[in-house]
Amino acid sequence: MNVSWIPENINNFNWHKFGFAALNTVLYIIVILIVARVAYGLLIYLLRRMLVDRKGKHLLDECKANTIFSLLRSFLFYLITFTVVMHTLKRLFNFDTGALLASASVLGVALGFGAQSLVKDVIGGFFILFEDQFSVGELVKTGEFTGTIEETGIRTTHIRAWGGELHIIPNGSITAVTNFSRGKMLAKVEIQIPYDEDLDRAMGVMNTVCEEISVEFGEKIIEAPTVQGVTQFGEYNVVLRVIAFTKPDEQWSLERELRRRIHSAFLKEGIRTPQVQRIIVDPLKGSFKDEQDTTMDPTSKT
Repeated sequence: MNVSWIPENINNFNWHKFGFAALNTVLYIIVILIVARVAYGLLIYLLRRMLVDRKGKHLLDECKANTIFSLLRSFLFYLITFTVVMHTLKRLFNFDTGALLASASVLGVALGFGAQSLVKDVIGGFFILFEDQFSVGELVKTGEFTGTIEETGIRTTHIRAWGGELHIIPNGSITAVTNFSRGKMLAKVEIQIPYDEDLDRAMGVMNTVCEEISVEFGEKIIEAPTVQGVTQFGEYNVVLRVIAFTKPDEQWSLERELRRRIHSAFLKEGIRTPQVQRIIVDPLKGSFKDEQDTTMDPTSKT
């Protein structure tokens, strides 16, 4: 191996020439690193302009564009890093790049059996992108993890949970995915009404609320809210259900708004909500006494 900047005879060499060669090598490596950093930043900027910071009509929607951008950014990082390492080794040790690549391919085959998980992750990432299983920004569940896709790389996928936790999952371990951000989503609200309440009147009030919601939130709703009626007889109350179909990620906000407005309408119309029942044991008489907490009853009097 011919090392250009290391003297052959340590006792007989030109220090000035050696220092000049070493300085050139250091400067070369610094320039390579700077060029690589600038090239990476420029390519990322161009990709971001083409895929993410877009104006007007494009072939890809926002989620798919973010996914492809994330994947290409990961690929460019590994490609530029590999190129910098190859040029650095060639400069330091005067390697033949072609021979080094051939040796690396042979070594890669030999190490492939020991790096099966890495190969599995890369192949898994390819199929995730090819089959369009999920995109950046979508809410998914895979295994025990649920959250929003933040980044999809060639080896790992980053999922941000509701609590803020970041889960970094190897692509090869993603075997089943539930995507909550595609197609129409079900919004379901169940309201409990006491048995002695007028159910027809309660459902009429709920229908009025559904009509108001349909008008005000029409852009988020695919199928307008409807009152299904009695769906269950509970131990103390009847269960009334309202369902609607919304655009992805809009079902929870619609459910919250339906509950709030139905509760307000019931208070206004004097429709009672479920009462909290408490059972108190009298230890002296050995008998049971029932009390009711009527704080939830808008018609009760103190």
